[in-house]
Amino acid sequence: MNKQKNNDDVDLEALVNDMNSSLESLYSTCSGHHVSPEPPSSSSSSADSPQTSLRRSQPMHILAVRRLQEEEQQLRTSSLPAIPNPFPELCSPASSPVLSPGSLPPGEPSTDKYIVKIFSEDGMGKVVEIPADMTARDLCQLLVYKSHCVDDNSWALVEHHPLLGLERCLEDHELVVQVQASMNSDSRFLFRKNYAKYEFFRNPLVISFCADHLSYCFFQNFLATSSCPEVQGYLYVKEVGRKSWKKVYMFLRRSGLYCSTKGTSKEPRHLQLLADLEDSNIFSVITGKKQHGAPTDYGFCIKPNKGRGELKELRMLCAEDEQGRTCWMTAFRLFKYGIVLYQNYKIPLQRKTLLSHFSAPVRSVSENSLVAMDFSGRIGRVIDNPVEAQSAAMEEGHAWRKRSQRMNILGSHSPLHHSSLSSVIHIAQLWFHGRITREESHRIIHQQGQVDGLFLLRVSQSNPKAFVLTLCHHQKIKHFQILPCEEDGQIFFSLDDGATKFTDLIQLVEFYQLNRGVLPCKLRHPCTVVAL
Repeated sequence: MNKQKNNDDVDLEALVNDMNSSLESLYSTCSGHHVSPEPPSSSSSSADSPQTSLRRSQPMHILAVRRLQEEEQQLRTSSLPAIPNPFPELCSPASSPVLSPGSLPPGEPSTDKYIVKIFSEDGMGKVVEIPADMTARDLCQLLVYKSHCVDDNSWALVEHHPLLGLERCLEDHELVVQVQASMNSDSRFLFRKNYAKYEFFRNPLVISFCADHLSYCFFQNFLATSSCPEVQGYLYVKEVGRKSWKKVYMFLRRSGLYCSTKGTSKEPRHLQLLADLEDSNIFSVITGKKQHGAPTDYGFCIKPNKGRGELKELRMLCAEDEQGRTCWMTAFRLFKYGIVLYQNYKIPLQRKTLLSHFSAPVRSVSENSLVAMDFSGRIGRVIDNPVEAQSAAMEEGHAWRKRSQRMNILGSHSPLHHSSLSSVIHIAQLWFHGRITREESHRIIHQQGQVDGLFLLRVSQSNPKAFVLTLCHHQKIKHFQILPCEEDGQIFFSLDDGATKFTDLIQLVEFYQLNRGVLPCKLRHPCTVVAL
């Protein structure tokens, strides 16, 4: 009985040795070593041997199995022959054995991603990865989404050339990757507002300053037949290779921009082609007087797409006033792109109209989440009657004003003190630009489009306690001073010498957005600067 029990017991040391030997034999087999086969044993001997039966059911170590699998994978990959590139001359660089995306047939769709860096007004840049077929409109909407801006279809992508002093807004249908390929190393993309991009469709009188130029009939013919009449007038032209400017009579047609060598003659022998519309783009000149010696500040430039960006390749032009420059630049865009510009203008409007049919009127989240409540009793109740709700709001407003006056008399220094709150509540508004100069405010208005109602607020330089409203009307910039006035110990702000008083600047702006008052027009478009 004791002998039978000793035979059934397992020798642990023998098991470990046997397992190690089995692992070594398996490893040698996978490594390519030849192992001589052992003679098969009889079934009776395998049944009687405890080591053989234990070898079949003994688990292997996990680390050893993983190591064997990795080595098997390496053996498989190393055994495959290397396939060389049969057309190395098509690759970039030439010595690369891998086919580059540029060597693919042009008919196949490309799924490549491109890196584009966008800069904001504060000089900070943001890197965005975009596909090859992304348009300027799509990229603007992507940046609006990432920057948490209000999507009002007035954002634009600007091609900026600082060394040349040129910039232009990309059209919505232009491919960003193609434009980037034609830019110089010092050029960059800017993300900013541009309210004047399609203002000529909303208000054609903006660019009709005389009978010989664009007028309302021009747009009627353009939208009906896609035909554009000839635009003509005097412009200053910078002579090639010289610093001097010459006043020449110009003609703008579908075929290009021409100048007359003899007065205002239209005869073909007197016309000289200055620029072709199809292979060029029109830019605004930022520093015309300082950098190019222009006679006025209303310069623009025609730059060839395939040029190197040198000054001798540019056609520098200059108008008498802002309205003339706007007219010529708008006509250039219409002649080049035709009905595509009008389609770009209509797409956001059609999308907005389509969404309005399937959604409720747009209201703010705070307005949707608030209801009139009455807490005079032990239990609060919702006020359903609108007349009662309005009277309750008026009573609450009077009570709040009395509390603020009482706190003002007591001299409270709480952060919610009414006088201190009214003096800082406007800082977070997009239209408030802080302590900037008059010249800086002009620059911002020019960059974001000189349309009626474009405005910003800034701190006055002459009176530190006052503010200035900078407003654009009829493409002219005007400034209105906002003075503080005191009444019953409370500070108010007024734009008309105290005739209309407001507790803070937000109230003032909201009032003049609805009422023109003493201003030449209502406040329509705030100058917004967003950091990416």
